Amino acid sequence: MTQSDNNKIRVSHDSEQIDLIDLLIQLWRGKWIIALFIIIAALIAGAYVTFAKEKWTSTAVITMPDIGQIAGYTNVATILYGDTKVDINETQQRVINRFSGAFSALSETLSNQSVPEELTIDMAVKGQALPLKVTYQSDSAKNAQHGLAKYIQQVDEQIADELIDDLTMNMRLRVNELQASLITQEKIAQEQKNLRISQITQALKVANESDIKVPQAQQSDNLTQDSLFLLGSAALESMIKNESSRPLVFSDVYYKTKQNLLDIQRIKPDPENIHGYRYVMKPTEPLFRDSPKRSLTLLLAVVLGALVGAGVVLVRNALRHYQPRA
Repeated sequence: MTQSDNNKIRVSHDSEQIDLIDLLIQLWRGKWIIALFIIIAALIAGAYVTFAKEKWTSTAVITMPDIGQIAGYTNVATILYGDTKVDINETQQRVINRFSGAFSALSETLSNQSVPEELTIDMAVKGQALPLKVTYQSDSAKNAQHGLAKYIQQVDEQIADELIDDLTMNMRLRVNELQASLITQEKIAQEQKNLRISQITQALKVANESDIKVPQAQQSDNLTQDSLFLLGSAALESMIKNESSRPLVFSDVYYKTKQNLLDIQRIKPDPENIHGYRYVMKPTEPLFRDSPKRSLTLLLAVVLGALVGAGVVLVRNALRHYQPRA
């Protein structure tokens, strides 16, 4: 290949390379066009920032309720089933799980409204079930804070009502159970009384047939059913009269059951003493809004305006100096 051919190839390659100095000169000459696009972009961004709906997010952190916050529930449960059947820790965990589920359901409901509201609940510490972080977004800092507090209270009241309903149902079932137990014990006591009267009556019949009117035994405690007639007809008649008028005899279990029933019937669960959560951090009043962000929006607008303006300048110059290849 000749030297002339090499020079032609080098010139051809140089013509296709971008000349940075020439590019900067073109941009400088078109600085007013670029400035115009920057101003237009800045005006559009300013209008957006001014009229766009603001978004502020309030945050709270909650965890399982203290023992005192569920005392209205556990106290009733203890009366219903006794100390050994009420696990405080398990109850606390069950209540906060219930709260979390209800809060998630409310979040889903709000997001599906015609005008959606953004309410979220999630783990505050990754990998740990508790505590929970809840957030609410609104058009002002105050509204975000008050809205989050309102929805937390709303779910808390819902959980309290649900727990009261659970207690009411369990109380009704327990009352029925205790009443059935009392009826059974009363029936057994009555049968025992009837059996005792029947046994004495039979002994009286034998005493009359044997013509035994006065006691033939010194100690009645050692007498069996078969030898009870030895007490004599007079004593046996007195025993029958006494047994018939004597009230039923119950065991200690009966009176304990009766006391438990009366205690339950006096219970009036109060939802004010039942809460499904405890604040680790109360709803915050946000200091900075999520959007629109003035500084970032204006900066991006300036950059975008400059890029568009530079593109217009370069494309215009390219079209002016374009020469079709032979």
